[in-house]
Amino acid sequence: MDIVYTIWLRSIKRYLRSKSRIIGSLGMPLFFMLVLGFGLNSIVRIPGMEGDYMNFIIPGVVAMSVLFTSVFSGIQIIWDKQFGFLKETLVAPVSRLEIMLGQTLGGATTAVIQGLIIMVLALFIGLEPTGIAGFLIAVLFMALIGVLFTAFGIAIASRMEDMHGFQLIMNFVIFPIFGLSGALFPIDSLPGWLRPLTLANPLTYGVEGIRYGLSGTAQIHPLVSLAVLAGCAVLMTVVGAYLFRKIRI
Repeated sequence: MDIVYTIWLRSIKRYLRSKSRIIGSLGMPLFFMLVLGFGLNSIVRIPGMEGDYMNFIIPGVVAMSVLFTSVFSGIQIIWDKQFGFLKETLVAPVSRLEIMLGQTLGGATTAVIQGLIIMVLALFIGLEPTGIAGFLIAVLFMALIGVLFTAFGIAIASRMEDMHGFQLIMNFVIFPIFGLSGALFPIDSLPGWLRPLTLANPLTYGVEGIRYGLSGTAQIHPLVSLAVLAGCAVLMTVVGAYLFRKIRI
């Protein structure tokens, strides 16, 4: 487990030392909270949360922050390829599975930290959490989202050589995932043909889990959300580990 810890620690140190990355990652979430939250708070009516669109959208924005931070952690694989660090790591007498797990846990941890920063800022904007237990539930779902999409990013990065191509593909894939997650609108209000696509999206269950933790309401039972999201995280980690084992330098 030493290699897992070492790779994890490397990811955390790189994240904490990159102040521009931390600050830059706050731009889009704050835009959504301030512009959409305040702008639509008096217009949009959410069943059971009348006049409280801000508290409805904040869990979705937190999930978005975790999603983007975790999935783009995969770019570190391509970065390490280009600068030779990955080659030195792979020729070491350690398992590739341990290297991949360290990268996954490191990316997931940085994503959770980013999500926590958004949650703290949301407290000053109008977030009213249900309590410590709800906060811990939200963090659990954030961690699962982080593991799932960090492993997804690593899986894609393992098959690519170009950093810019990775970013384009991720944007092409991630924005629909976020848009169909129910982060900005209630699932129950969707057209019949769109609802199955939303329910097939694993991020939907993460958003609903965070929403349950922070506001006490959700349109999907939290245990169902937990089971689906945990299952997807395990499956994606297995797929990511398999593709990482096939990586060529």
